[in-house]
Amino acid sequence: MENLAPCPKCKSEYTYEMDSLLVCPECGHEWNPEDQEVESGLVVKDANGNQLADGDSVVIVKDLPVKGAPKPIKAGTKVKSIRLVEGDHNIDCKIDGFGSMALKSEFVRKA
Repeated sequence: MENLAPCPKCKSEYTYEMDSLLVCPECGHEWNPEDQEVESGLVVKDANGNQLADGDSVVIVKDLPVKGAPKPIKAGTKVKSIRLVEGDHNIDCKIDGFGSMALKSEFVRKA
């Protein structure tokens, strides 16, 4: 039996060929194995479309209100050593004066 690539969506190993496509029976995803790019993990882009990586420095692009804090995080605040995570708020970081925060990548730009 041939070794077929696992499903890029659900990582199932039970894929099969149908014409020139590969199909996953578990999630129903169909893809062309020749067009498949090598996925290098989590891809997160900033407000300008630049790809971010762990350890990058970013700048906040708009004032962000923080629940329980008397003042928002101001636009232009620089954040160093970000960490990328899965989820809606896909950046974990520490901001001086606020502590640990989870940010959305759409509100930052690469510094």
